[in-house]
This record gives sequence, C-alpha cells and structure tokens, in this order.
Amino acid sequence: MYHSRIAAGTPTVTAIAGFPPEIDALAQGNLAGHGFLRAAWYHGAGEAAGCTLIVRRGAGDMGGAPIAAIPTVGFGPALLRARKVSGSYWPFRAPLLAPDCSAQELAEALRHPAAARSLGPLWRIGPTRLDDPVTLRFVEAARLARWTVLSRPAGTSWVIDLDPAAPKGNTRSSVARKLRAGWRKLEALGTPHWRYVRGAQWNADVLADLARIEADSWIARTTDGSGAKFLTPQKRAQWLAMIADPVLAQSLSATLLMLDERPIGFSFDCDDGPIRYAIAGTHVEDLKHCYIGKHINYRAMDDATANGLRLMDLGSGDTGYKREMGATAGYALADLLFVRNPLAARVLARIWGGAPPLPPQGAAHG
Repeated sequence: MYHSRIAAGTPTVTAIAGFPPEIDALAQGNLAGHGFLRAAWYHGAGEAAGCTLIVRRGAGDMGGAPIAAIPTVGFGPALLRARKVSGSYWPFRAPLLAPDCSAQELAEALRHPAAARSLGPLWRIGPTRLDDPVTLRFVEAARLARWTVLSRPAGTSWVIDLDPAAPKGNTRSSVARKLRAGWRKLEALGTPHWRYVRGAQWNADVLADLARIEADSWIARTTDGSGAKFLTPQKRAQWLAMIADPVLAQSLSATLLMLDERPIGFSFDCDDGPIRYAIAGTHVEDLKHCYIGKHINYRAMDDATANGLRLMDLGSGDTGYKREMGATAGYALADLLFVRNPLAARVLARIWGGAPPLPPQGAAHG
C-alpha cells in the first residue's frame, strides 16, 4: 500500500492492492447510483493483480471518508503497463465517486504519484455510458490534470419503458399468439413451469443448471464460446464469488424455464434501483421451435414490471427481437482511454479514436 497527503486541504490518495471495503461504502450512495458496483463485483470478474486507487477527503495520515475509488486490473501487453477498470463487461465497467466529489479534487488525485503507481501511463473505463455523470466528471478531471482522453464507440444500448401505458411493439398481438402456440407444444412434451432464483436461493447447483442450458444452446457451438457466462468451472467460480456478497445476491436474479426437471432456458439479470439490466439469456436448441427464447424474454420483462421497475436495459446490439419487444435506442456506450503522455496519446488516437463526443454536463441519466 502506498499513500500520501498532497498538501493541506487537498485529498489523500492511496493505492491499495486488491478491492478494499471502501468500495462497498462508496457503492451505497455513489454519484451514478449503481449499487451493484461493490468489491465483489470488481473482484468476481476473475482477474488477478487488482489494485484500487482510493481518494479521501479529510485530516489524518489516511484522510477521512472516501470520495472516489478506481478499481483496476492490467490489460494488454505487460510492457505497456496499461490498466482498466475491473468488473463484468455488462452492465458496464465504471469507477465510483461520492456525489460531492468535485472535478478539481479528482484532478488533484490524478496528478498524484499514487495515481501513477495505481493507474500506470494509460488506463481504460469501458464500456461506459457517455452520459453517465461519473464518466463526465472523470473526463473533466482528466483534462484538468492534463491527461488526454480518447474514445471509441461501444454500441448503443436498447431500453424498454416498463410503464404499462408505454408502447410494446407487437408484444400483445402476433407474438402473443406465438407464445400460446409454443406453450402448447411444450405441454405436449411434459410440464413446463417457471423457477426463480434470487438472494439466498443462489448456489453452485443453480449456476450448474445455467451452464447446462448454455451447453445445449447455440453458444456452445460458436468458435470460442465467448458468449457463455456459466459454461466453464472458472466462469461459474467468478459468479459464485459475486453472489457470496448478500447485496449482490439480492440484485442478481435468474428466471428459468423448466420442462419437468430439465432447465431449458434462462434470463440472468441485475436489478439496480428502478432498472433491470439483462446480462445474459439463452435456451436449448432442440426446443427452439417452441419459441422458448421469446417466453424467457417476455417473462423477464413482465416480472420486472410487476416488481415496480421502470426500465429494462437490454444492452447493445439488436437482431430485431429487442425492437419487437418495444425497445428503443437509449444511449451511447464508449470505451475511454486515459493517457498521461501527450505524444503517446497522439499515436494511440490513430488506433483508439479521438476525443469523446460528450453531451452537455446537464444531460439526463438513467
């Protein structure tokens, strides 16, 4: 651990190995309101050699309450000493800020030697929302600290307004007929029923059931299986580490479609305040003629509505089914690269992209 006060009245900056409990304290009331961004979320991504830059305000050798946390792991060739904010790729990777952490305080922290030790010569936030208040403040602070910020597009996220009065495409017409027909086909094969997992119901056996579905889905037949979230023991161990945190276990949920005792499809989601983030979902290939993918998608959406959530965020990319569900293009995602050396930034800009097209500071979020 390395820490130092910069000067009287300025932040205390500390580089701590791993993902310390200060992360959880900030997650409870961070600027962007993302309660799932806890130490177990960053650590559970299965990446080693984590380091967290903690910024504090207040007197004493270690300062006072934390006002910022930047948990990172290495990425790219070791020679570059590049870092990236840790965590599962979706919903998104983001550091944490207290609501009253100013860009000036953050800029002071980014100038500090502890930041050089923790973040290296370049570090990445991404994917992240371009209108996220934390993103906006980090970009402002980085520019004040004379870091260059580069940006490349990471897609557009598709969102569904869960207000019962909002339009839902043709959910209640042609799709409804397909759902009824598909359910009858399932009933001809056995007894279809729903199973829900959240909180204390999570365990290794549930994760194994999700893996079983993935093994019988199109994902297992892709070239590298990169879309799988549970297929390997290593991936399941990462999620098991996350759900060991009771707060994350309550935020994460699985909706499983069962045929007798066989799990045949799932939706894996993260509820965060008024928003449900759809992290993953798939179904077995041999029963796709029963429209089980549609059953899963609409059941997860209906459950989110019943639970009083306002928005369902389906992430980037759309092959048509998201619009069919009533989703519309919500917001832009980007990968941001923060580069200390201006000359290196000019070289990297040819590969990564130029400055981020950030919205005005007053842009709405969430």
